[in-house]
Amino acid sequence: MALLERVAALVRANLNDLIDKAEDPEKMLKQVILDMQNQLLQVKTQVAIAIADQHLLSKKAMESQQKQEDWMRKAELAVEKKDDGLARAALERSMEQKRISESFEQQIADQKTEVENLKSGLSRLEGKLAEAKAKSEVLIARQRRARATDAARRAQGNKASAADTFDRMKDRVLRAEATSQAWTEITSEDVEDRFAALEKEKEIDRLLAEIKSRKLLEA
Repeated sequence: MALLERVAALVRANLNDLIDKAEDPEKMLKQVILDMQNQLLQVKTQVAIAIADQHLLSKKAMESQQKQEDWMRKAELAVEKKDDGLARAALERSMEQKRISESFEQQIADQKTEVENLKSGLSRLEGKLAEAKAKSEVLIARQRRARATDAARRAQGNKASAADTFDRMKDRVLRAEATSQAWTEITSEDVEDRFAALEKEKEIDRLLAEIKSRKLLEA
C-alpha cells in the first residue's frame, strides 16, 4: 500500500546524505521530522482501523458460524419431524453459512497480515523518528556553532579591516600635519630673511651716513 511505501522510503532515508545535500540543513531536518511525525500519525490511524476491521471480521465470522450451527439444528429438527424437504432446505442454508464463515476466516488471516505489516512499519518509523530527533539536535547544534564561528571570523576580519583603515587615516593626518608644519617653517624662514635683509640694509645706510658725516667734518 502507498502509506507503507512512503514509510519505507522515510526509513531508508540517510539523514547524513540529506543534510549534505541541503542548502539549509536545520530547516531540512525539521521538515523531515515533521514528515515522519505526520506519517507516524497516519500509520497509527491505519493500524487502529485495521485492528478494528479485524475485530469486525472476527465478529461476523462468529455470527456466520453461529447461523451455520442454528441451521444444522433446524435440519435435525426437520428430520425428527420426518420433513426431508425442510431438512434439505435447512442443510442448504447451513452449508451457505459455512462458506461465508470460511470466507471470513480467509479475510481475517489477510487482515492479520496487514495489521502485522502496519505494526512493523510503525515500529520502524518510530525508531527512525527517534534517531532523527537525536541526530537533528546534534547536527543543528553543530551547524549553529559553525555559523557562530563563521560570524566570529568575519567580525575579526572586519575588526582587522577597521584597524587598517584607522592606521591609514592616522598616517594621512600625520602627513597633513607634517606638511603644514613644513609650510609654516618655510613661511617663517622667508619672513625672517626679509626682516634680516631690512636690518642689514638699515645698518648699511647707517654706516654710509657715518662715513659721509665724518668726511664732511674732515673737509
